[in-house]
Amino acid sequence: MKLDIISHCTIDTIEINDSKYVVPGGPGCYCSLTARALKFDVKLHTKFGSDFTYTDYLAKQKIVFENAFSTKPTTRFTLQLVNSERILFLENKCEVINNVILDTDSVIISPLFDEVSLELFAKIKNDANFILLDPQGFLRRINSENKIYLEQTDLNLSGISAIKVNSDELRSLTNSSNLDGIKILQKKGIDNVILTDKQNISLLSENKIYSITLPNITLNDTTGIGDIFSSTFCCTMLKEKDILWALSFAGGAAQAALESGQIGLEKIPSKGAIESNAYYFYNTIKFKEI
Repeated sequence: MKLDIISHCTIDTIEINDSKYVVPGGPGCYCSLTARALKFDVKLHTKFGSDFTYTDYLAKQKIVFENAFSTKPTTRFTLQLVNSERILFLENKCEVINNVILDTDSVIISPLFDEVSLELFAKIKNDANFILLDPQGFLRRINSENKIYLEQTDLNLSGISAIKVNSDELRSLTNSSNLDGIKILQKKGIDNVILTDKQNISLLSENKIYSITLPNITLNDTTGIGDIFSSTFCCTMLKEKDILWALSFAGGAAQAALESGQIGLEKIPSKGAIESNAYYFYNTIKFKEI
């Protein structure tokens, strides 16, 4: 099965306690490598500069990317992590992604900061059949210190198959929280609305809310967990056409990644680790009608 992914690859400086790690990242890497672990063929639409030294590894993993090389340096973030909270700073921004020709009709759109224009977003929605959106990059702005904050944003979300938001992103998109907010997103034309609130994950589909809870895990590096979750949800939906399995596999992938305790891309779990956790979550799903 095939999947197109649209997002920047990054170079992340991750600060945890007194340690600092400089590692490749971004949904371009996390989503692509997770989809490859799940045996999907991946075409990645991205941009990176000559300072991005991970291209050989991506190519070795059989991730296809065209026109990805830019004369501008790679997008860079500094992430200061404290428990499950993080403070983000934008250190550099690569050029925008353009001339996207999809390989398939299934797409993850996960912008980080300004790399996907609203015109391209509209075009992709027109061209694709299944779209999972992580809207973070459409909501982010920077202050005078390049610190990232979210701004109230009105996005046209018609034609989106699934969206993944955290509580802050939900408020920026709907000016509401929890159930009220996800119902507003559903009314905008989204089939499946996923809300991640720390360990609690909810999915609104049709008139039911399904929920799972990740176990207590000592958190180390949480970077990319949302991307691993999204990519697994998307791949499982495309393969199984079943939202309960998609939610279970996605939760299983997030848990396996967190439990690894690894930094950066090293935390991307194997298919086996994802599957064994998924069976556990499938039996713990709670649901209620609304």
